[in-house]
Amino acid sequence: MLVFGDNLQTMKTLLEMKQAGRLLNSDGTSGVRVIYIDPPFATKQEFRGSQDQKAYQDKVAGAEFIEFMRRRLIFIRELLSTDGSLYIHLDTKKSHYIKAILDEVLGESNFRNEIIWKRQSAHNDSSQCGSIHDTILFYTRSMEWTWNRLLTDPSSEYIEQFFDQVELETNRRYARGDLTAGGLSGGGYEYEFRGIKRIWRAPQSTLERYEAEGRLHWPKVGVPRLKRYLDEFEGVPLQDLWIDIKVIHNRSEERIDYPTQKPETLAERIIRSSSNPGDIVLDAFAGSGTTCAVAEKLGRRWIGIDCGKLAIYTIQKRMLSLKEGIGQKGKPLPPKPFTLYNAGLYDFSTLRQLPWKDWRFFALQLFGCKDEPHRLGGLELDGKRQGASVLVFNHLAHPGRRIDEETVQSIHASVGDKVGSRFFIIAPRGVFDFQQDYIDLEHVRYFALRIPYSFISELHHREFTALKQPSDETAVNTIVDAVGFDFIRPPQVTWAIEKANDGASTHVSLHIQGFESRAYIRGQDTRGGMETLSLVLIDFAYAGDLFVADQVLFANALKAAEWRVRIPLAQVGEQNMLVFIDIYGNEARELVRREQLRVVALAQATTEGT
Repeated sequence: MLVFGDNLQTMKTLLEMKQAGRLLNSDGTSGVRVIYIDPPFATKQEFRGSQDQKAYQDKVAGAEFIEFMRRRLIFIRELLSTDGSLYIHLDTKKSHYIKAILDEVLGESNFRNEIIWKRQSAHNDSSQCGSIHDTILFYTRSMEWTWNRLLTDPSSEYIEQFFDQVELETNRRYARGDLTAGGLSGGGYEYEFRGIKRIWRAPQSTLERYEAEGRLHWPKVGVPRLKRYLDEFEGVPLQDLWIDIKVIHNRSEERIDYPTQKPETLAERIIRSSSNPGDIVLDAFAGSGTTCAVAEKLGRRWIGIDCGKLAIYTIQKRMLSLKEGIGQKGKPLPPKPFTLYNAGLYDFSTLRQLPWKDWRFFALQLFGCKDEPHRLGGLELDGKRQGASVLVFNHLAHPGRRIDEETVQSIHASVGDKVGSRFFIIAPRGVFDFQQDYIDLEHVRYFALRIPYSFISELHHREFTALKQPSDETAVNTIVDAVGFDFIRPPQVTWAIEKANDGASTHVSLHIQGFESRAYIRGQDTRGGMETLSLVLIDFAYAGDLFVADQVLFANALKAAEWRVRIPLAQVGEQNMLVFIDIYGNEARELVRREQLRVVALAQATTEGT
């Protein structure tokens, strides 16, 4: 599952799936086996992106960030299977705050490790120690958790320290292992071996075999030791200091030029240690899709959530072009099916076509109501919301009928003495003839829940925030905390193919002449011009069924280029799809055929020849 939307809303739905028995691992256990999240750190640090720009500057800091995370960690706890694990990736400036929240939400007894990842080599910070590591906090849902013992290759320092002996006859390196059992739990074997009486770890026959095989190291003074050869060494058990995983360098095969992309080896270690094939892996801040990609390669099922359209298109492309090996090496991995969902986004045209049964169900779900038909005072009601009665107005059966204050008074006359203090009426926005969010009649408050409409601030004590999209790399990982829902309204785009600015006949220019977004925020049409353009994505080989982004252009860069997209003719295919995305995540698609570009290029070449 790949989900575009606010992860808080998405996790609420996933929790409902778990409670309904529809979120199962391959062994039948309910819930997600391992969750790895890499949220924006909210430290206002500046990171450099693929074009030497700041990759992001987190906009939420301090208590606001902590509360943002606390709400999500509560859902993460409930989504985990009873033997599930959480890994949360943080920097040094916020890890201690989040650990305190994790101790509260998951329990201090379920803290397993503070993992230190050395993400880069030493560098020069003129006024302090160089900061070269991130922190990964490892918690489990309970005292029993899935754990697979992993071994890592020994470092050169480890080899020098422990495998410090070299066998002259074979030139094999070895470490010296203790053969005595003094203080060993469970006891040992007491006997005399070559004149030395001790309590030994192995029976006498074993030591005699070791001696015959030349595996005993005899010091000048003391007892024999067992030779543990380096070439037979399986590896070092996984520790909480990870210094062997390097960041992605500029020429890495897995690099996809997404700000804050993490290496696949990092996700591999987490997923292998805490899950098994067929288990569910969740990343609620999916970003470049590293967790999803590695889960796919390791035979796990995955759920990725992100509120950025760039992230969604990046992940979609990545999941369709995987290679078998970690680090994007080896043979191509045949793509497996996955579903792309929109969380909290609904299409106007689809809603208009819904039959009454589906509309009624949609309306109840939209406002978190229970589908619980009942009758009060002769009035047929549809459900309950926080214990109060709900009426879904049937606008299909009564076209043209309005809901005014007299309608509410009529309802009050029928049910006012039976409904308690609140009553909810759900109807299309245009059906209501009054503007206020509620009407008070005696002791009852009648709420008007308008469709489309974001969650009423009277009910939720906050304003709705749209899923704002970035206009440059610096804002890619900005925290988004949206509540409610929005409605998809494609923006309007006007464009023209022109000669390239530099006169080169090998390129043409696509000039964005006009852009108008038509978002629907808090029940009102919100229109904007070029300032609401977020980014443009281009697929140079669009086959008509699936969009794969080959180029990403942020609005700030386009503005600097006077809203022109330079298109190399050698790169274009027969069909080229451009996706224009506004800051609310709505998108318009424009198909540009090679012939349209070629005609302009030919005219340009003719002019050059003249």
